[in-house]
Amino acid sequence: MTVSFTCGRPETDGKPDAVVRLEKNMREFIVENLTNTEALSVTVILMNNVIALIVAFFIMFTYKISYAGPAYSRKFNISIGSITIITAMIMSIISNNIALSLGMVGALSIIRFRTAVKDVRDATYIFWAIAAGIGCGVSQYALIVIGSAFLLVFLIITRKGFTSCNKLLVVQGKPDCLHKTEAAVDTFFSGKAHVSMRNVTEGSFELVYSIGEGILYKAAKENQMDISEKLIKIDGVKRVNIVDQKDELSQ
Repeated sequence: MTVSFTCGRPETDGKPDAVVRLEKNMREFIVENLTNTEALSVTVILMNNVIALIVAFFIMFTYKISYAGPAYSRKFNISIGSITIITAMIMSIISNNIALSLGMVGALSIIRFRTAVKDVRDATYIFWAIAAGIGCGVSQYALIVIGSAFLLVFLIITRKGFTSCNKLLVVQGKPDCLHKTEAAVDTFFSGKAHVSMRNVTEGSFELVYSIGEGILYKAAKENQMDISEKLIKIDGVKRVNIVDQKDELSQ
């Protein structure tokens, strides 16, 4: 009878030791996090929610001063503050447990919002509220405070310095004086007035020009009269209106 002995390391399918150790560490990490049920302390929970509340009011204040006037929505502003606090609560729940985070993803996936965003800036405030809530939920207070301060400065600067203000010149009258009216507008503004709409029917016409505020005032100064005064003198022109055209309804 022949007896054979095999000496050496346990069977590892030919894998290097480094790969074996890495796989073992990964398994231990996954098992530890899936079974981790350690709850946050009351102090940490209170701190997270207090900071989230402060940041929520900060975001609401920024939204209010950015939407002064008819564009401001009180309900949407309250919703933004609520999103910050709710997100902080969710992050506090799932921050230490992978199983809970996966379950939360599945639970929240059934929630769908189909409400249209009335202003593209609303999406900015929604993402800001979510980011602030996430930061507060994982106790990244300094990041949230500094980032929110910089974002406030950015929004104020862009609102004050980059808000466009054009004028709409609306002229209505009889078709017989259409070409004369177009020539008068072109001469008055030296060709810098752009036609936004030209509507001509059998008995009337309507012209809408988009003109920069500076160009309007400069032309009025050079011609020593307002464009409306000049056009209303044309025989056949019935109505001349100058309307503000801004990129927002505020002011």
